[in-house]
Order: sequence, then C-alpha cells, then structure tokens
Amino acid sequence: MQPILDFTARRGHWLAFPAGLLLALAFAPTNVVALAFLCPALLFLLWQGAAPRAAAWRGFLFTGGTFLAGTYWIYHSVHLIGQAPIWVALFLMLGLVAIMGAYSALLGYVAARWGAARGLARWVILLPVGLVFTEWVRGWFLSGFPWLALGYSQLDTPLAAYAPLGGVYAVSLAVAVTAGSLTTLLLGDRRERIAGVVVLGVVWVCAFAAGTVQWTRPRGTEVSVALVQGAVPQSMKWAPGQREHTMNLYLEMTRPYFGTQIIVWPESAIPALANDVGEYLDQVRALAASKGSALITGLVRRDPATGNYYNAMAAFSPQEQWYYKRRLVPFGEFFPVPPMVREWMRLMNLPYSDFDAGPADQPPLAAGGETLAPTICYEDAYGVEQLGIVRNSTLLVNVTNDAWFGDSSAPHQHVDISRMRSLETGRPMLRATNDGVTALIAYDGSVLGELPQFQPGVLTGSVTPRVGLTPYVRFGNWPVLALLYAGLIAGFAIGRPRRKEAK
Repeated sequence: MQPILDFTARRGHWLAFPAGLLLALAFAPTNVVALAFLCPALLFLLWQGAAPRAAAWRGFLFTGGTFLAGTYWIYHSVHLIGQAPIWVALFLMLGLVAIMGAYSALLGYVAARWGAARGLARWVILLPVGLVFTEWVRGWFLSGFPWLALGYSQLDTPLAAYAPLGGVYAVSLAVAVTAGSLTTLLLGDRRERIAGVVVLGVVWVCAFAAGTVQWTRPRGTEVSVALVQGAVPQSMKWAPGQREHTMNLYLEMTRPYFGTQIIVWPESAIPALANDVGEYLDQVRALAASKGSALITGLVRRDPATGNYYNAMAAFSPQEQWYYKRRLVPFGEFFPVPPMVREWMRLMNLPYSDFDAGPADQPPLAAGGETLAPTICYEDAYGVEQLGIVRNSTLLVNVTNDAWFGDSSAPHQHVDISRMRSLETGRPMLRATNDGVTALIAYDGSVLGELPQFQPGVLTGSVTPRVGLTPYVRFGNWPVLALLYAGLIAGFAIGRPRRKEAK
C-alpha cells in the first residue's frame, strides 16, 4: 500500500476538495449512497501519515467541498429570492462553508497530532468517532447547523434501522465505522483486515436485526388527512394585492376536502398577520367545524398578551390552539447582530424580519382526536429538541415554506430530514409545504405520497396514529454520546505515539 500512501501524500490537497464535493451527491436528490462510505474512507486515507497542518488543511477542503456543493442554495435564497446584494449572499454562503470546514480541520489536526498513528484504534475508532462527534457539535454549537449529517444518506438502506435506537447520529456512526473498515481493508495487515471484516459484519448484521423490530404500535383506527399546497411563488407571496388571491386560493382548494379529519396548510399560508385576518380565519374555522374537520395552518401572529411577533402554527379543532416556532433561522427570521448593525441593514434595504422564539416547553396540538407534535420549517432538523413533545403525541406535523430555495437540492434534503424524524420517533408525519415537497410520511420513514413541486394541489391519504417510545425518544442522544466519548478516549489512548517529525 506504500505507493498509494506516497501518492496521497503528494496529491492529498488536490484530492480532498473533489472528494468532499462528491460526498454531497450521497444526499438528496441524487442519493448515490455508496459515496457516503467511499468519500469518508478516502478522507481517512488522505489523513494517513499526514502532518498535523496538512491533515487540518485536507479536512477543511473536504468538508468545505461537501457544504459548498450541498448548501449552495443559501446563495439562491439570500440573493435571488431575498434580493440581498451578491456580496451578502456570498459572504453568508462561504462563511458557512468555512465554519463547517473548520470542524474537520480541527479533527484532522488533533488526530494527526495526538491520536493513534495507524491500526484499528485509528481507522475504526478514532476517525469515525471523531467525524460523528464533529457532526454532533456543529448541530448545536453557535445555534448549530445540523444539515448533511451522514445518517441522512441512509434512509433507504438497512443502516436506517439504527435511527430508532440512537437517532441520526447513530446512523452516521454506522456509516463512518463502515468507512473506517474499508480503510482498514486497504491499509491494514492481515490481522487488522480480518478484524475490519468482523467489524463491518457486526455493523450490518445488527442493522438487519434491528430492522425487524417495531418500537411503536398502532393506536386506534386510521385518520384521514388532506395536505394543501398552494404553490404561490415567493416573489409574489407578499406582493401588494396578493393577499386576497391567496386567501381565496387556499379556501377554494380546501373546500372539497372539508370532512377530512385533519387538514394542513403550510407555513405562513396566508400572507398577513393572523390578527388582521380574523374574520377570514373565523369563516374557515366554521366551515371546517361544520364538517367535522380540524384545520392546522402556519401563520404569522402578534401575541395579544406580550405584543411579540411569532412564526406560528394554529390548530382549529374547533378550539383555537397556538404553537410558536422555537428554533429561528439566523439572518432569515432574526438577525444576530447588534442593534446599530441591524439599523444599518434596514437603511440598506436588506431583507429584514425579527421574530421572537417560542417557549421551549409547549404542549402538543389536539386535532382530529389525536395529539400532534408540531414543527415549523427547518426546526425539524433539531430532532433531540422535539423529544419532550413527541412523548405525548401520536402524530408529527411539519409546515414549511421551501419556496425560498427554488428548484435546488434544499427541499429534497429537507424532506429527508422529516423522514428521519418519523423514523427516529416511530410516528407518521404530515408535511405541508408551500410549493413542495408536500409529503405524507409513514412511521418507518417511507413516503406514502407526495405532490409534484411548484404545482398547486391537495395530497390526501390516511395514517395510523402510533404510541410507544423508541429508545431514541426515551434517551435522546445520550447513548450515542457515551459511545463517542468512549471512542475518543480509546482512540487517543491506544496506539503508538505520533512520530516527532510529524509536526
């Protein structure tokens, strides 16, 4: 294997970036699943024998490439849809890419400086565990951005069975350990290769076994649902004179489906403050109640008690209930900058809005005789934050407006995130979007039905509510974190010290 290592030593910097770009193809909408194993394995190979600074640079280029290819849609939403200046869009997009790359740069440096130099302790323990640990950290640190975790690439493979056990990071760990085993088969001696095959077999056999277990059980009979997709372009949504058209659109699209047990409209379906369209909402609410339907819709609301503005979800069943979005989008729903900078942004006519975050502890919404765990937009990417409300729910509901991302990969990546939440919790999800991907998702993460993007329509179907708690809902990320901490300790404690010349 020495010729391979000599080549990667000479060309490692040139290989890291395209390898990272290729990893983005493992995620939706392309879903080239094999790249989720091969690209991290190549990164581990590029780190082998590299000095700390070289390893840091290669880690930065690799993950930077993944996020450049995987989140290019930030430029689309900020500049093309939000109409911010190009330099602002590039700054936000490339800033995120640089931050994400910095996590892998730190991992590469630390592993090269203090970790095991070679062998199972490095390839199957330290590097896979370190990779998933950085995924977990970037998912919450400085508000967090839990996008493109390796586990999201495995929704349609046997490894998805780890999700109800330990969440998306358990699936990521299985992917990373598989990549480490492949690296061992390439670089290890005979004994290490045998051990690598054993580890590979254990990971996949256990996944097949876990896939035979149903962690939750059906409760009651099926519930009929209708998910309404208005497909109003974002460029028109808040335009003067558009409000009446949109209000009529949603009412007329829904009218034939009154009588369905649960009807869901997307995030901010009506382009107005809920406080300003009370008469309209009362009309829709009365029509729904007269036919025995519960209506759930996203709305912007000024809370009458506090005067704060919220990105909210209302349930009319027929009593009025509200859920306020807890996890806001930086630079989209609030600007994490000092007041003086915020005022400058107003003068520059940049897209500006500041919502308040809802309370962390909110009850489920009652609708159609069921209890629903709500999420709005991308807050469903923060799975562990939903576990408290999920424990008392029988269904999940997500309303979002992915029109901000146009015909990019973002809406497809987002629906996979929703699928993972269903798989983790063992509960079906009702997912209504403005222009796609509106989907009905089963408790096992499979898609029961979806609407074409950018076309108005109503997705109808039925779901069976479920009760019971998966291990992940019971314990959250703690079991996986325990494995990660143990793996980091082992990876740094086992194996020979780094050579003194590798600095």
